[in-house]
Amino acid sequence: MTAGSWLGGGAAVATLTFDVDAETPVLAAGAHYAGHQMTMSHQSYGPDVGVPRILDMLDELGVPATFFVPGWVARNRPGLAASIVERGHEVAHHSYAHRAPTSMSEQEERDDFAKAMEVFSAQGIEIRGHRAALWGARWQTPDLVAEHGLSYDSSLMADDRPYRIATAGGEIAELPVHWSLDDWEQYAFLPEPHIGSVIESPSKVLELWRAELDGMRHYGCLFNLCCHPFLSGRPGRIMALRRLVEYALECGDVTFRRCRDLADAVLADPALTARPVPEPPVYP
Repeated sequence: MTAGSWLGGGAAVATLTFDVDAETPVLAAGAHYAGHQMTMSHQSYGPDVGVPRILDMLDELGVPATFFVPGWVARNRPGLAASIVERGHEVAHHSYAHRAPTSMSEQEERDDFAKAMEVFSAQGIEIRGHRAALWGARWQTPDLVAEHGLSYDSSLMADDRPYRIATAGGEIAELPVHWSLDDWEQYAFLPEPHIGSVIESPSKVLELWRAELDGMRHYGCLFNLCCHPFLSGRPGRIMALRRLVEYALECGDVTFRRCRDLADAVLADPALTARPVPEPPVYP
């Protein structure tokens, strides 16, 4: 186990993150889906039902969280971001239109990034971190995060502990993610557009995530859980999520932090040396 001051003396740090995508992933797949009422209602369940239910659960358990919100969602639901911040949680940047940077040109990514920042600025929401839509970061994405004065990104998978990235605009913290800790891979299903085809039992998902948490406690890692309110906000699933958080609290060696607070600790950790942004591989 490699200890660092970012761990705060515990065995692992847990960041509960919620990607409040609402309708954006489906609309990004095709604007014509706006005419599909069932599909739009399936997605609106997230901010309208799932988010309030999640916020109540977090209050009851006394743990903080970070909500990654696309700018389009914040613009079309003007009180949503503020309602999250008022409960003591963090709102972070999750693109404007939920289009993966890898599907855009360099300029399109820049414009999308800035458009989301403008929405949050107009609503008085301080933004400290970013997560790329679909985790589809480009090689320039860390530079954009730093250029906009943010302190962290949470889109990459080069480690299971936080690390620092040296960009042209200064150092940022990277809070790595992984598909095994994403509820999309467990629960996402729609007949059209195809966003997933398996609906797992919440008890199986709880077993998977507990095993990951136990491993991360052993190795001194970041348990960066990514949930979507339209998926994990459903009754049986949120009860499984609640049992996971209760288990982590019972362990006594897991610290729950907002991503922005963890990023501050990572950037202040003297044991961490910033990694340069690597060059894209040349193949063959």
